[in-house]
Amino acid sequence: MLSVLAASAFAQQPAPLITSVEHRTTVSLNGPWHAIVDPYDTGLKDYRSHVRSQDGFFLNAKPQTPQDLIEYSFDKSETLNVPGDWNTQRPSLLFYEGTIWYEKSFSYHPKPRTRVFLYLGAANYSSAVGVNGTVVCDHEGGFTSFNCEVTPALHDGENFVVIYVNNTRKAEAVPTLATDWWNYGGVTRDVQLVEVPERFIQDSFVHLVPGTRDQVAGWVKLGGAATHPIVTVRIPELALERTVAANSSGVAEFSFSDKRLQLWSPDHPKLYKVEIESSADGAKDKIEDEIGFRSIAVRGHDILLNGAPIFLRGVSIHEEAPYRSGRAYSDEDARTLLGWAQELGANFVRLAHYPHNEHMLRMADRMGLMVWSEIPVYWSIAWDNPATLANAQSQLTDNITRDKNRASIVIWSVGNETPVTEARTKFMQTLVKTARGLDSTRLLAAALQVQHRDGTTRVIDDPLGRDLDVLGCNEYIGWYEGKPEDADKANWQSPYDKPLIMSEFGGSARAGWHGSSDVRFTEEWQEDLYKHQTAMLDRIPFLRGTSPWILMDFRSPRRLLPGVQDYYNRKGLVSDQGTKKKAFYVLKNWYERKGMVERPAR
Repeated sequence: MLSVLAASAFAQQPAPLITSVEHRTTVSLNGPWHAIVDPYDTGLKDYRSHVRSQDGFFLNAKPQTPQDLIEYSFDKSETLNVPGDWNTQRPSLLFYEGTIWYEKSFSYHPKPRTRVFLYLGAANYSSAVGVNGTVVCDHEGGFTSFNCEVTPALHDGENFVVIYVNNTRKAEAVPTLATDWWNYGGVTRDVQLVEVPERFIQDSFVHLVPGTRDQVAGWVKLGGAATHPIVTVRIPELALERTVAANSSGVAEFSFSDKRLQLWSPDHPKLYKVEIESSADGAKDKIEDEIGFRSIAVRGHDILLNGAPIFLRGVSIHEEAPYRSGRAYSDEDARTLLGWAQELGANFVRLAHYPHNEHMLRMADRMGLMVWSEIPVYWSIAWDNPATLANAQSQLTDNITRDKNRASIVIWSVGNETPVTEARTKFMQTLVKTARGLDSTRLLAAALQVQHRDGTTRVIDDPLGRDLDVLGCNEYIGWYEGKPEDADKANWQSPYDKPLIMSEFGGSARAGWHGSSDVRFTEEWQEDLYKHQTAMLDRIPFLRGTSPWILMDFRSPRRLLPGVQDYYNRKGLVSDQGTKKKAFYVLKNWYERKGMVERPAR
């Protein structure tokens, strides 16, 4: 790991991730935080680049006499809102890459026999957390949740927390230097204190047994050493209950079956309240969650939802906030973005190119949208660097750990548009093995690229395809390659007897700019491109889904054309202000036709 504090004696890994935080006793620390912009990392390192262990900004020091030399002040600094990226909160920070320190004071009264964790939904990219002057953990990765135990660091009464965040891009990081999205920095998701008993339910996995329609199984992991721990799992609506003993590692496995079980699907997104209770050495804990039960599998070229073939009518989505720009982070953002997807006729969304906030996944559960969830192994990673691989594995593990109980997620993706080399394939195969070890109930995919062309024939023969359940492919006929009508002559082949999701296609249009269909960036060009694309897609016999690029326009520093792009990728079917472009309706009509011939998956 590329720890912020790797050279420091007080560097500390986060505690194992606590899941179902939404259903825990929590204290929100959202709101305004004092913030210091620190481009030279002055608060972390001295003038000889040694990590400060005695006088860094984590101490939140204040002058005690007029003679004291303290060259910073959180109290006198302006504020930034949490959750939120710093780039869109101040014009001066739009392009800023570097360090910002966050500080918030709060009152807290510890409770007996209670442990407290500071939970961060995400902070981009490298971060470290201090409470009352004690550094409690650091973390790498801009899109995964982490928590630090703060029980011994809290005071009865007034407390403060300081968070160091640095979003500098690095060649060895995940993602690496080049991306096609905005490098939003800051504490971009919710921050909470989570209260749990001394021995508590740390994690759980509750799922339908693959290949069945009425069998539920899973496990519960307890945190904190205990003797003779007992776990009870209930589904009250079905009057189902199982009580089991945990093993010496604090893990309790369970299973039960019931013919009355209703399966989750896009046309019937049934969720059950699941209760989990634990008792160990007098410490009791209880959580509940809303969980759907469904199966997802492949058979030849078909994707099977609950045993029936289904076509994944989808669209790709960035975690970009509608209307205001910046990072999306709320229930309202999720409802708007996923609502547009449903209006398009989608039953599926690809959440690109990194794990999205938990509100998106829970909203997808409720709305009945299947999800492709991805980690930011994107373009060219440092394939031969063991630390980079460990980082990617850590982000993949954190992603699966947080979201494995979300029925909406049907695909874990290990990367996007990675170049075919021996080192890359070995790297990606390791991630596939990691994912399968964590969750054997879902499909694995990656967004690949066409490797061979022979005239009008395109062959999807990436060697990674052998290790995947579903082939993803990104293609841009009519935008980066040729003209829209070139899609009319394209033929697609694959040596793998596996389903294909065309994970990206499309082209840019500035909303409201109209003209001839042979003029780039007009809505008519994009509309014409989608007409040719959908006709081509209808001819691919092993195609079982699409997620065109992309639902909504999003900021990107790579998109420089004045008056047209203005630092936005304009491939959205909807503008960043919610205007639907002409291509939106081409895809909507195509999805309506696909939905009419699709067999129901119930």
